[in-house]
Amino acid sequence: MSRLIVVSNRVNPPTGKGDESVGGLAMALAAALREYSGIWFGWSGKTTTEFTGQLNMQKADGVTVATVDLEEGDYQEYYNGYANKTLWPLFHYRVDLTAYDRSFGEGYDRVNRRFAQTLLPLIEPDDIIWVHDYHLIPMARELRRLGVTNRIGFFLHIPWPAHQLVVTLPRHRPLVEALFHYDLVGFQTEESVQAFEGYVFNEVGGERTEDGRLTAFGQVTRAAAFPIGIDAEDFARIKESPRATRVYDRLMAHSVFRKMVVGVDRLDYSKGLEERLIGFERFLHDNPQARREVMLLQIAPISRDEVEAYQDLRGRLDGLIGRINGAYADMDYNPIRYLNRSYRRDELAGVYRASKAALVTPLRDGMNLVAKEYVASQTPYDPGVLILSRFAGAARQMKEALIINPNSPEEISDALTRALNMDIDERRRRFESLMDNVTRQDVTAWRDDFVAQLREPTPTPALTRQDGAKAGGAKLALTAPPALALRAGGRA
Repeated sequence: MSRLIVVSNRVNPPTGKGDESVGGLAMALAAALREYSGIWFGWSGKTTTEFTGQLNMQKADGVTVATVDLEEGDYQEYYNGYANKTLWPLFHYRVDLTAYDRSFGEGYDRVNRRFAQTLLPLIEPDDIIWVHDYHLIPMARELRRLGVTNRIGFFLHIPWPAHQLVVTLPRHRPLVEALFHYDLVGFQTEESVQAFEGYVFNEVGGERTEDGRLTAFGQVTRAAAFPIGIDAEDFARIKESPRATRVYDRLMAHSVFRKMVVGVDRLDYSKGLEERLIGFERFLHDNPQARREVMLLQIAPISRDEVEAYQDLRGRLDGLIGRINGAYADMDYNPIRYLNRSYRRDELAGVYRASKAALVTPLRDGMNLVAKEYVASQTPYDPGVLILSRFAGAARQMKEALIINPNSPEEISDALTRALNMDIDERRRRFESLMDNVTRQDVTAWRDDFVAQLREPTPTPALTRQDGAKAGGAKLALTAPPALALRAGGRA
């Protein structure tokens, strides 16, 4: 059986079976790598004065890990620059925060080229390669330039923006063209697939082949939606663990005679944190009887603190929380508890279980796994209620949540009122439907679906003219054998 090589910006494998410090995605990828005797390659997280390309190989819980250090300049231009000041805000529809700098783009291409050169000696002829996320879009292009003909897939964990936003990016064509060096390009939602196709069709005159692939730039690729999930079975286990139970008991004791609402997000402007707080403030204003009876626990670990936009956000949140607590607190009550630190998955499971409702309000999100973790952590006989932004990819699957527009304080207030007063029968009915989806479309199903489709060889297409005549100088269309029409997972 061919090996699987996973490539990501950072490498974060579990260190053991009981490691609750890493996410479900890392656990699923590690399981696949153990099954296929694969390699996980990426940046070590360390910087050096000069890039040497020296690999650090080690075993972590049965997974072979290969990492490389970056130069400080690479880190600033590739990671802090193009990845987090250019692509991240643009892909989350924040053109106002997008920074364009030629050195950022040069650093981005340079690091992807260096990653490809460093990975090359590890690649065997039958390996399949799975590249992850916006940091590494050009990776396949650089590997192809080095002569790699293996099957290579790419998965984007964040949204793909509308065509009109993509074209605001200087040198947007080379970025999109780089994706056509992959055999399979995966997105979180059909909406992102359609946005990608909209660019291909409208901007570069691409076409769709009879078997559903896309052709442009003289290349062919397949684009499809693969909604990511969580390890629901593992969350069902850890929510009953001793640590989760201790956290649950502490929070239940602290919130006795009160109802706790929870929000868990990395501190990022895409998560709708300001909008959430303003919506909660509106709830307190609209429901005087709920004051002292409802509290919001907001967990928001700090991230990318070197980026100015994140520093500004942190300052605005501090001011907003101070204003709301100042207006609605009492001697023994604060309406908002705000924590800027990370917690283990088992601790979060206890937090989710203790809350009566969860506010998940991103302004734009590829999927949002907090919504799924919240559902998986609930007690079936007395579940909490999920309030979910319509702009999260998860909203396409989790239709039994209370779906809201996070830009409307009134909608957030109304949803909180409804959630906290919802009768037990409705809460159970909604939970059962949500839990069924979380269980069926879990992270293992996502992983296996993508790898199965990536493993399928792409037949060499016959080139014919649109009118069916033999190829000449006229416009060409690509056709393939009918057997290709139905692929793994039922996608045509």
